[in-house]
Amino acid sequence: MTPQVTVGVDGSEESLAAARWAAREAVLREVPLRLLHVSAWPDAPEVPAGHAGAIAERDEALLREVAERAEKDHRGLEVRAERVRGRAAETLTAAANEADLLVLGSRGLGALAGFVAGSVSLAVVGAARQPVVLVRAKAPGALGSDGIVGSGGSGGSAGSDRSDRSGGSGGNVGSGGIVMGVDIYHPCEPLLGFAFTEAARRGLPLRLLHSWTLPASYGYASLVDPGAGEELGDRLVGGLDDLMEPWRKRYPEVGATAETVVGSAAYRMVEASRDAELVLVGRRRPHLPLGPHLGHVAHAVVHHSPAPVAVIPLG
Repeated sequence: MTPQVTVGVDGSEESLAAARWAAREAVLREVPLRLLHVSAWPDAPEVPAGHAGAIAERDEALLREVAERAEKDHRGLEVRAERVRGRAAETLTAAANEADLLVLGSRGLGALAGFVAGSVSLAVVGAARQPVVLVRAKAPGALGSDGIVGSGGSGGSAGSDRSDRSGGSGGNVGSGGIVMGVDIYHPCEPLLGFAFTEAARRGLPLRLLHSWTLPASYGYASLVDPGAGEELGDRLVGGLDDLMEPWRKRYPEVGATAETVVGSAAYRMVEASRDAELVLVGRRRPHLPLGPHLGHVAHAVVHHSPAPVAVIPLG
């Protein structure tokens, strides 16, 4: 793996926004920026040489323009530009696996319609072994603002709010800080590591969010006594604290808080993303060889978050 941030560039408004976001991320990480254009144009005798040459010249001009812009905006940033032929999804997935981070543009239709990620982007985020960020053209973080929201929490049906704050000094969802959704019942060390590291880089607060529902065994008791699940909620907050403790010691400068909410994890994470600058979601590999796969929470956030979305593989 090469220490670098790679961004796919195709000339669209979304990819140019992704390039701007990636350039700032490379500066924060103190690594080179790699601009990658994948040309699917076939190299075959029936393709007119003049046409193929014109396409190659246009692509090279695009890469040169984006590289010059990144170098102008970030003095001292090392920028590498490369044009390759191949299948877009396969080539970009390979590029993701070779870099610290891959950034792609993704077309959005507004806050209500949400993300239209496209088959290429979905294939890449579903298969890459390294983090991938999808950036919308007009996303809050597209021009270089930074923040993270994350997910990995458990699902369930919608319910009433119940929030518990635990430790730290972070802000609320929508404050522009870093918010990470987490499922305390499954290992999520890569997600925690990514979130705390990014919070430290940016000097932003971090907030962990876990969504839950009352077990069916509570049944009628939960209707008669709305506080019947308080004990369970308190235990969940304690579990979040246990997850955060070693990372708090490693990153004492990061103000971290924890909260539990009742309801669907997918719904809660989409709602939490409304005012965020970057959304962080975890992706677990399926137990069966089903090919690229996104869980329902990650899928919902990718399609409906108005902010850039970072998808982190969890093994």
